[in-house]
Amino acid sequence: MALPYKVATLLYCFGEQDEVLLIERAQEPNRGLWSPCGGKLKQESGESPHACALREAHEELGVALDPADLHLAGIVSEHGYLGQSHWLMFLFEIRRRFRELPPPHREGRFGFWRRDELGRLPMPDTDRDQIWPLFWRHRGGFFAAHCHCTADGSHRWSLEESRPAHA
Repeated sequence: MALPYKVATLLYCFGEQDEVLLIERAQEPNRGLWSPCGGKLKQESGESPHACALREAHEELGVALDPADLHLAGIVSEHGYLGQSHWLMFLFEIRRRFRELPPPHREGRFGFWRRDELGRLPMPDTDRDQIWPLFWRHRGGFFAAHCHCTADGSHRWSLEESRPAHA
């Protein structure tokens, strides 16, 4: 059975003390879970991943960013997510630091979290177990990872490209 492909951007944002800015999602997917903000790429208009990241930053965070404010940190592809679709996600680190929380949005409410607090937050398992560890290991560099989601709910991950930042 053929499944549709969905393309999205995720924005990895940080406060002045390097705390992580996350949104507690009020909408599906992942309602009630904490994750980076972002959204789906407007494929019908030919929107690029960078343009999508800039648009989502404006819509959800209320900030106007320039392309220079973005660093493409990683690409994650998911095969057969929940048996409903395939996903291609572009992970951007926002270079600009946030001094205060953005106001609540129809997509959810925001919170700052220290890195050591992330493990205790309700978040998607794949974020906690795979994506955040990959992000931290490659922060300032780049990675590409693929997840094959199976019908029994298990996931098989492979790292397809790894370029950690040089110290």
